Amino acid sequence: MENKFELKSIILSFSIILGLSLLGFFIFKGLKTFSDKDRVVTVKGLAEMNMTANYATVSLSFSFSGDNLQEIIKKSENKKNAIITHLSNIGHEKNTITINKLEVTDQQKYYEIRWQNGKQVEVKIDRYNIVQNISFKSKDVKSIEDKIAQMKLDLVSKDLTCNMYTDYSFPDLNSIKPQLIAESTKNARIAGEQFANDSQAKLGKIKTASQGQISIAGRYYYDEETVEMPKEPFIQKARVVSTIVFFLE
Repeated sequence: MENKFELKSIILSFSIILGLSLLGFFIFKGLKTFSDKDRVVTVKGLAEMNMTANYATVSLSFSFSGDNLQEIIKKSENKKNAIITHLSNIGHEKNTITINKLEVTDQQKYYEIRWQNGKQVEVKIDRYNIVQNISFKSKDVKSIEDKIAQMKLDLVSKDLTCNMYTDYSFPDLNSIKPQLIAESTKNARIAGEQFANDSQAKLGKIKTASQGQISIAGRYYYDEETVEMPKEPFIQKARVVSTIVFFLE
């Protein structure tokens, strides 16, 4: 009987000790977790990616002015047909060439007052002005600039002078956004781990994350924070900086 009483006492004592130990452990973990909430590190992750244009749109434009509308329309029509013929001869199919609607401006006057030599004088001006635009697309974005330079010379030699400029179409940012964010997050974690190692700590989970705005650097965009801007007109550099707060354990 006495042995049973001692056994129960031992079991009870052991249970109490175990319970107090577990209680102390969980209290310690709770206090440690609470204190660890204040131990964080904020790092930034940079990611950059070059985007190559899908295609280039080449636009040609020329104008005529005069007082006889039908006469300058005829001149424009002849020049337009000559340019289209030249484009066809160098490999551009007619169904790929876009001819925009003729733009006609009527000044509704033949004279206007201008300042010359410190006095107002009446100057003769052309009543009508017309502008014709022609465009075509090319997927050869890497050499289109050289081809345009040669095309300008060829058109000048045929008395078909016109203004020419190129516009590049790039992939949608949403197509590379996931990859950019993943790369910036990866780089932020590398920076966080380096800081944690230097602090003799361990990098924990993410507390908060903020993705910065994607910026573009290239021919049509400029971002002062971008280290190097692409020199080629058919390339744009997308850049994003993510700010991430990690727990330190």
